[in-house]
Order: sequence, then C-alpha cells, then structure tokens
Amino acid sequence: MKFSTLIDSILIVGSIALLPGIGGAQIGSNNSGEPIAINSNNLLTHFTNVSYLKPFDAAFLAYQGNLKAQGIPSGSALVSQYQTGNLTALDVVKAAVNAKKLPVQALNDTGYLNAVEWKLTSFSNTSSLSY
Repeated sequence: MKFSTLIDSILIVGSIALLPGIGGAQIGSNNSGEPIAINSNNLLTHFTNVSYLKPFDAAFLAYQGNLKAQGIPSGSALVSQYQTGNLTALDVVKAAVNAKKLPVQALNDTGYLNAVEWKLTSFSNTSSLSY
C-alpha cells in the first residue's frame, strides 16, 4: 500500500469518527448579537472575532448530505460537481450560512473559503484512489 493511500485512509476514517460532532453543530450569538457557529464537541476554529465551524467540518457537512436542503449534493455527486466547476467553496459556505451552521461573515473570509476549497479538493483526490 502506498504511503499516500495509507494517509488518505486514515483521514477518511478519522472524518467518519468525527461525524457525530459535526452533525451536532448549532448556532449561538455573541454579545453584539452576531451569530456564531458552535459545535457541540467544541470543534471550533477562530477567524477574526467570530467563531466558525472548522472549514473541514463545513465541507464535511456538505459531503455527508447535511446541506442537501440548500441544494448542495453529497458524496460523489458533490465531488463531481466540484471537479466540473459547477460547485465552489463559496457555494458550500453560502449553503452552510443558509442552514444556520455558519455566520454571514464566513462569506467574506478568504482564508476560510480557501480552507474549504482545499478540503473539497482533497475529497476529489481521495475519491480517485483505487484499493
């Protein structure tokens, strides 16, 4: 087994192990009344003054089908749409905002969008692995 295949397998298994915490994401608010995303397992990432779901968690919500109501496909359909350019990281973040999993500020956070983009790219790379 190639080393990169082993690493990808470990990442996938770890992702599945974190799934219950990702699905338990909720929205809270800070003192200024701005919404913040709070994960019940304290899986938080801090960007600027707002707490967000980790970019991995936001992308994984989409991959697992938790953003289907917002028009985002899941699994291999998500990967296919991303690879053909019909779906972007911004689309996923918009859907997460509409699902009340992320605050509106995430739409303008280029670091966050780039991290979600990287995760979507990694989904594309691992979906082409052969075992």
